[in-house]
Formats: sequence, C-alpha cells, structure tokens
Amino acid sequence: MPEADRQVEIAIVGAGLVGSLLALYLARRGYQVDVFERRPDMRRSRISAGRSINLNISCRGLTALERIGVLDKVEPELVPMLGRMMHSRDGELTYQPYGKDDTEFGNSVSRAGLNIILMNEAEKTGLARFHFDMKGENVDFDSNVIEFRAGEKAEKSRVKAGLIFGTDGGGSVIRRAMMRRSGYASTVEKLDYGYKELLIPAGPNGSFQIEKNALHIWPRGSFMLIALPNFDGSFTCTLFLPYEGEKSFDNLVDDESVRAFFHDEFADSVPFIPDLLETFAENPTGHMDTVKALPWSVGGNALLVGDAAHGIVPFFGQGMNCGFEDLTVLDQLLDEIAGEGGKLEIDDAASWKDLFERFTVARKANCDAIADMAVENFIEMRDKVADPSFLLAKKVEKVLEKKFGSDYVSRYSLVTFTNVPYKLAQEAGIVCDEILAELCAELGKDTSDPEKVDLDKAKELIDRKLAPILRKQPSLTCGA
Repeated sequence: MPEADRQVEIAIVGAGLVGSLLALYLARRGYQVDVFERRPDMRRSRISAGRSINLNISCRGLTALERIGVLDKVEPELVPMLGRMMHSRDGELTYQPYGKDDTEFGNSVSRAGLNIILMNEAEKTGLARFHFDMKGENVDFDSNVIEFRAGEKAEKSRVKAGLIFGTDGGGSVIRRAMMRRSGYASTVEKLDYGYKELLIPAGPNGSFQIEKNALHIWPRGSFMLIALPNFDGSFTCTLFLPYEGEKSFDNLVDDESVRAFFHDEFADSVPFIPDLLETFAENPTGHMDTVKALPWSVGGNALLVGDAAHGIVPFFGQGMNCGFEDLTVLDQLLDEIAGEGGKLEIDDAASWKDLFERFTVARKANCDAIADMAVENFIEMRDKVADPSFLLAKKVEKVLEKKFGSDYVSRYSLVTFTNVPYKLAQEAGIVCDEILAELCAELGKDTSDPEKVDLDKAKELIDRKLAPILRKQPSLTCGA
C-alpha cells in the first residue's frame, strides 16, 4: 500500500455507539484518538431510516456508562420498560413483568440521542477527533495503514495508526481484512427474516398513546410487530417478517397488500400509525446476521470490538449492552496491565498483544453464548409468548423468584439485570427450564394456578440443580 497521507496515535474505525464510547474511554486515559465514520455526522445531517431508532439499555450497558462517568448525562433520555405487553389479534392485552418486582426493568433509549451524547463527551476531552464521510476500504496490518474513500468525490485517503480498533459493525471492513489472513476465520449466519421500522407518533402534548412503560409485542407465530417507547411520547415499531412465504415481505408489494396485512394481523395498532403506508414504502427492509469470528486481533496492532467481532440478532436487547460490556472488560484489563487509569505506550506491542489476547479469552465464549440466546429469544417472542403453557411457566417462575430470592434467578434476569457472564446465564437458563418443566407438569395435573406450585419440590430442585451454577458468581447484583 502506498505511503500514508497522515499519521495518528489510535484509529477507531466506526463512530457508532461502541466506537464513540471507546473513544471516550481511551481519551480519558490520555490517548489521542481519531474516529473515522463512513456516514455523515448525525449531529448535522439526518441519517436515513432503517436502523433501529431506539434500543433497550440494561445493566451491562448502564454499568459501562457509569464506569466512565456519563450515566448522569444519559439517564434523562431513558424510558423505563417494566415488562412485555402482548397484543392478540382481537386486541386483548396480556402483561408480563420482566423482573421479580418493579426494581428490575429495561430502558428504551434513542440510538441517535445516545450516540450524540457519547460523541460530544468524547470531544470534550480535547483528545478525540471525529472524521465523517470516510469509508474504510482496506487495511495493511503489517504497516497498520487504513485506506479510506473520503468525501463526496470518494478520493483515496490513507491513515497510518499506532493502533487500530475496528468498531464498524456487522459488515466490518476491519474484520474482513483480518479474516483474509492465514489462521483467521469468521461465519455470518443470516436470519431469513427482515425488519421494517414504523412509528407511532406522540399524542396531544407529547402524551403516550399506548402503555408507556412496556415493550409492546404483537406475536403471530411466524412473525411479529414490536414497539418501544421514545422519550418524546412516540413509539418506534419494528415489523419482523420472513423474506419469503405466505406471510412475507415478498407479498407486501403495494398499498393494498400492506393495508390488508396490518388490518388482519395488527388491527389495534393501525389507528396509531397514521403514516403506515408511506413509511412502509419509504423505509428500507433491514437484515439481521449472527457474526462469529476468531481471532479478534492482529498482534499488538489491531483489535475488533462490538458487533465487528460478534454481531448478534436484536431479540434479547443485548447488542449494544454486549458491545458496551466489551469496553468495561477492556478497561478493567487495561487497569490490570497498566495500573488504574494508566497508559500503555503505543509502541509497546508486547503489552498490547497481551491485552488483546486476554480480552478475546474473556469475551469470546460469552459473546457466542448471547448470540445463541438471542436467536432462541426470537423464537420465544415470536411463537411462545401467547402459548398458555409458556405463560404458566413464566408465572410459576415469578413465584419462584419472589419466594427464593437470589437462590432462583431466571435466565432473562441474569442476562438483563446482572453483569454475570453470559455463558453462566446460558447454563443457568437451561437448568431453569428443566425445573419449570418438572414443576409445571405436576401442577398441570390438578390446577393451572401458579401459586399452588409445590414449593418444597421447587426448593429441592433449586438446591440440587441451580445453586451450584449460581455459586460460580460471587454477586448477582447489577454493577458487581
């Protein structure tokens, strides 16, 4: 590759949520950071629709924000979601709380709003610079030179970096360049579903037209509609639908077919989406992939972080949370190697290599676990949340959580309301399902009242099967 046009200390490729927060973390340690983003600056240009407009931030994401001291800037933008509100075809509502009580909940947050806060906070350090309309095209890891197409004229620009961090998402240019190296491999599993963003606008005076503090789901077996609240009173709706088949994007080809589909499947939502047909036609159909790769680094030169290393589908609300947890772990490892708040010299390749390898070991199995659980949760949200036996199991689970406290913690609670490793949550979830199946089988013989579950048997099963797994983690509280 020809000689670079400029040199930087640290190059972060991708100014999304993870890239912007990483810039803040590194700048706070005193590093000069340059962040390169292929899109325009969202603070000055309207970014095209199609990506999820809001996200569910929970314990892991909040912990990363609190660790770097910006949680107080984000909290005013959060809308608590205490549970799921299911909408049947005839408009009947069924509510499922997320946690054992109202202290456990997720939070809806604007993707763009959060991204802007993080970019602004990084720039305030005076050590982070953002460069937009810079589309990465190739990387030479031997010289650590990145080639970009820059600006409207797409002129080539080459940047030589002391360190490279790839935070450029599931389609990462940095990962693709890395995977061309001997001994590197990645897989991309495409979900045969697409998604389309829609909007329920705010009511009069910024009021919420449907229940504010819930994630709304219209489950329909092979597809679903969801809605998350926004701070301004609106709701971002997302239709998840197969690309092909009887009920699919392939068959929603004009206004008439879209109108008939929504009236048949989601009739109670239609009055709240006044621009349904226009928005459906204008917004692109997004795709969803699970990305797994290894290794995540090249010596002490470059590292993949967030979706660039481990893209996951959005059905556990953990994509951003998992990426932010990457940064918590990376910062903890930097403290261990360089001292609390300390710095490694940029040219200390051996120490950076050690850091990158330890980071990969700490995260790989956990990121694979949440990737698998996210696909499983899609099936749960789509197929099971309206099933009577599933609903009974969830009600029994709430009884166990209230009765046994920290001795019984569900998979969902471990993933969403604690910082325990995802792999541990996955293992515990398998055991929880076994316990619930056994208890519900006996309960179903005589009654469907969850309060009549055999608590003595429950305690025996919990002590024998679940306790040994939970004991692997000293604390189950958020922030620990």
